[in-house]
Amino acid sequence: MDELKIPYCLPEIGEEEIAEVVDTLRSGWLTMGPKTIAFEEQIAAYTGAKYAVAVNSCTAALHLSLLAYGIGPGDEVITSPYTFASTGNVIVHSGARPVFADIQRDTFNIDPEKINEAITSKTKAIVPVHFAGQPCDMKEIQEIADDHDLVVIEDAAHAIGAEYRGKKIGSLSDATCFSFYATKNMTTGEGGAVTTDDQKIADKMRILRLHGISKDAWKRYSAQGSWYYEIEDCGWKYNMTDIQAALGIHQLRKLNGFVETRRKYAEMYSTGLRDLEGVVTPVEKKGRRHVYHLYPILLNGMDRGDFIGEMANMGICCSVHFIPLHLHPFYRENYGLVRGDYPLGEGAYDHEVSLPLYPAMQEETIRHVIRCVHEILK
Repeated sequence: MDELKIPYCLPEIGEEEIAEVVDTLRSGWLTMGPKTIAFEEQIAAYTGAKYAVAVNSCTAALHLSLLAYGIGPGDEVITSPYTFASTGNVIVHSGARPVFADIQRDTFNIDPEKINEAITSKTKAIVPVHFAGQPCDMKEIQEIADDHDLVVIEDAAHAIGAEYRGKKIGSLSDATCFSFYATKNMTTGEGGAVTTDDQKIADKMRILRLHGISKDAWKRYSAQGSWYYEIEDCGWKYNMTDIQAALGIHQLRKLNGFVETRRKYAEMYSTGLRDLEGVVTPVEKKGRRHVYHLYPILLNGMDRGDFIGEMANMGICCSVHFIPLHLHPFYRENYGLVRGDYPLGEGAYDHEVSLPLYPAMQEETIRHVIRCVHEILK
């Protein structure tokens, strides 16, 4: 298998998704319509939330959640520095100031103690990021939020299907935002959703996701609809389409199977690499169900760039998650941040490599990757 080319990630799309998309194309209803509505109902049922609002990305879900809860200029929002650009950017776009709290050494998730230290009179919300698919310490985070009357908006881009103390992520806090990007545990190509138990918040986000107008296309152009609408707020073009929802309907039905496969492969990695000197493997904390969107390892003793290059020479694509936000020029220059501000996030970044992990892999492929890691490090 030395010549095998192993991509970092590969979506798994079946004939059911293809047939559903073709049905959508033939229906003539391509934008947000009946399949988007059905998909929202299924997401809500799956997560145990009362409401789900489908949008065109997790970025949109995060932005709408902040706006629906009234986060704006003069406010501060605490989040992790160890995350993708969208988590911090949406806080900036809402007019608020992002405030970072460092991560835990073992999970790479935001540390509740650091959240407590970062709270000021301007703090209005906490945005915990469930890194790699392992839930954050939600009990502790929610207690902090309750003590200070703060909103909790979860960035669950990695965590659809994950569980915390027996409850699905998506049913724990004020709002939870999911990503269905092509690399995620289930996909609509591009897309996302936000779940909440607050009907007023859900209704507000439905208005904001489509220019702020009172009626979406389904309410205007279906047999039960009316052409008349009003602009109730200044919104965005954030809606999901029925083409995307057609994929999501079947991906959601397969999600539990996808998660089981990811968990099995993650256990194979952990067993195969656990005793290898120079490698730290992920942990799953008690009371969590990790869905392993990523399988991140830490390298101690070998240059990460050299390791990734050697893996590429063996036909294996790896990645890095993430460059901490405070190390990027925008955040450094606008918020006066420097290396050294969040040492645990920086330490994770300096040594982290994400190995390929996706359901379309085979067990022998996982074993091949393990053998290659051993060969390189030895």
